[in-house]
Amino acid sequence: MVDSLAPNDPRVEHKFAEVGGFKYHYMLAKPSSTPIATVLLIHGWPDIGMGWRNQVPYLLSLNLQVVVPDMLGYGQTDAPDSPEEYTMKKMTAHMVQLIKQVTDQPIILGGHDWGGLFVWRMAQYYPELIRCVFSVCVPFLPPSSTKLTLEELVAKLPNFTYQLQLAGGGAEEIVSKSPERLRAFLNGLYGGTTPEGKPVFAVSHGVLEENIDSIGQSPLVSKEVIDFYVQEFSRHGLHGPCNWYRTRELNSADEEVLAADNFKFPMPAMLLMADKDAALPPWMAIGQEQHFAGGLKLDTLTDCSHWAMIQKPVEVNKHIGDFIKSVLGDDLKAAL
Repeated sequence: MVDSLAPNDPRVEHKFAEVGGFKYHYMLAKPSSTPIATVLLIHGWPDIGMGWRNQVPYLLSLNLQVVVPDMLGYGQTDAPDSPEEYTMKKMTAHMVQLIKQVTDQPIILGGHDWGGLFVWRMAQYYPELIRCVFSVCVPFLPPSSTKLTLEELVAKLPNFTYQLQLAGGGAEEIVSKSPERLRAFLNGLYGGTTPEGKPVFAVSHGVLEENIDSIGQSPLVSKEVIDFYVQEFSRHGLHGPCNWYRTRELNSADEEVLAADNFKFPMPAMLLMADKDAALPPWMAIGQEQHFAGGLKLDTLTDCSHWAMIQKPVEVNKHIGDFIKSVLGDDLKAAL
């Protein structure tokens, strides 16, 4: 068993920061002695900061301070209506402002799902602030000088077809019809199925309305945690979270300068893929090393879906810990 945060866990403080004109909620976990570094963890869709609940206690045991925000649109953080507020350029700037309220030292940066894309972009925009960076399940996708609409991207990557429904509002419409559907949606995203074994979500479509009313309890997430997720997603619904899928062209415009730069990450990096991730299969990581001047540690979890941090928490923690130890070296040994 892995040590996991519970909702309202006394090991974390719940704090708020006003950054970029928005209120962000974040969890702050401090080790018992002076921390040797700070880790910023970024969640994805449809998740909240508690998505890192299996990692925070482990990182505390390494004498690391951990900051875990609910990202824009989620949980107790503000959820503006306009997709224009959800660009990578704006939100990475928000995180810079937030983390400066906690530490003035370069940070360890980690992300999953949309948080994975986010941390690669944050490390591009602010390399001087990042000591090292890691992503779970999401390879680095270089900004392109060739602008593609979401429809054009899906034509090239059919495993992203579900994004059309999420960007178009269809998922919000299906899930918002009742509180029971929100619960079923969350149970289903985390592995719950109908009695016949049918899923609530497929990468070839998105949310499957014909199945949602028969979805059972998630095998990966306890009822207590699902209850907490239902509470947090009931605050704003799915519009804000789905706005992240409506920013492709906005991000492309912002990232023209990055696309022209042929950027290579100067800091150490790790990418952890999952062999059964239908949306982000391991072949998407082929050739990643060319983008990393500071070195890339690339591994793939076996018999593991997209929700690696909750399905394989011990293995994920070991990969993260080994990576951080390789970066911090003697600093970590001295602290332990």
